[in-house]
Amino acid sequence: MAARIEYIETNGLKIPVIFEDDKRLPLATMQFVFTDAGSITDTNKAGLAKISARMMNEGTKELGSSAFAEQLESKAIHIASSTGVETFVMEVGSLTENFNDALDYFADLLKAPNLTVDALSKVKTTTIGGLSRKENDFDYIASKELKAVLFEGSVLANPSSGTIDSVKGIEINDVKNFLEKNIVSAKLIVVLGGDIDLKLVKAKIGNIIASMQRGEKTEAKNYEVIKKAKTSILKRETEQAYVYFGSPYNMSAGDEDYYKARVATFILGTGGFGSRLMEEIRVKRGLAYSAYARVSVTKSSSYMTGYLQTKLESMEEAKQTVKEVVAKFVKKGVTKEELEQTKKFLLGSEPLRVETMSQRLNRTFMEYYNAHELGHSKKELKRIEKLKLKDLNAFIKEHKEILEMSFAIVTK
Repeated sequence: MAARIEYIETNGLKIPVIFEDDKRLPLATMQFVFTDAGSITDTNKAGLAKISARMMNEGTKELGSSAFAEQLESKAIHIASSTGVETFVMEVGSLTENFNDALDYFADLLKAPNLTVDALSKVKTTTIGGLSRKENDFDYIASKELKAVLFEGSVLANPSSGTIDSVKGIEINDVKNFLEKNIVSAKLIVVLGGDIDLKLVKAKIGNIIASMQRGEKTEAKNYEVIKKAKTSILKRETEQAYVYFGSPYNMSAGDEDYYKARVATFILGTGGFGSRLMEEIRVKRGLAYSAYARVSVTKSSSYMTGYLQTKLESMEEAKQTVKEVVAKFVKKGVTKEELEQTKKFLLGSEPLRVETMSQRLNRTFMEYYNAHELGHSKKELKRIEKLKLKDLNAFIKEHKEILEMSFAIVTK
């Protein structure tokens, strides 16, 4: 069955429940998604959202991390928390026969998580160890630096995992305050699916929600990319140059023309072999093994990014080639053959993007989150199918802002 929207009314709120019935396997899954609760909220201490999510993976105060994990494992129950830029997600999964128990454990976790100094110390040590290992990951360093350049002076300039210094500075009260502000019913969207009795499960979830703090709903703030392009070069002991680039992309989340951006970016750099960047940089000039570009359009930001690795002596040529390829793309647009090949791929590969319940639920969630009607994704495919060359090229020429490319480069 297709996913649909249900509601749970409690504490004066109407909580949306995105639901799909799937009886092919005796499994059940649920996500509590809290909006405007991800790393975009880390305005004071970078990495706080991720640290808070990891703290919610440390079990309950009564049982602690190990005993809580053992009880879940004994019934094949999965409970985990994670964050994105805009969302904080708590996930529950189990066999259908154990889903009632899974919800009980989840309710216990929400009521009394293991927010102790010892648990925080463990989480911080693990996080700092991971950040230390990334100091020699030059892809990570270049990517992080590009975000710092593109979103200079804003929270999006900070790495979502934080820095070693910022993580060291996070205290238990910071975590408690974050959870009190963000893990609230006013920010909640429930995603639910599997072989379950919806009426019974909704009643139980309603009780869980009723016991939560109501809090306040907030909207993710939008941050713009810097207007004037910049280049940042970081020197490291490396045998390759890591070239990351990015630019503004004038589009808002939920924009009806997003399907055109999807087609245009596929042709420019998302489509792998056959894309403009790959053809010019790898096939024709042999400057890199791969070259890639993509567009990210969310409530909090909208921008184009891309990357490649090249020989140290080819760094400037590769950088200039990227600029030339994008400039030609904006000026002359795409060919009829490129458009038709892209249509065939996007339409033909659609079944692979919706073959699992998880994929379908995520798609419905994104439709709801971006204020589209359900089924918007199918309508978007029909628009791609009918897209005319002149309309796509007119759209591409309108987006001259992508010529304002900033670079973050790690080189020797």
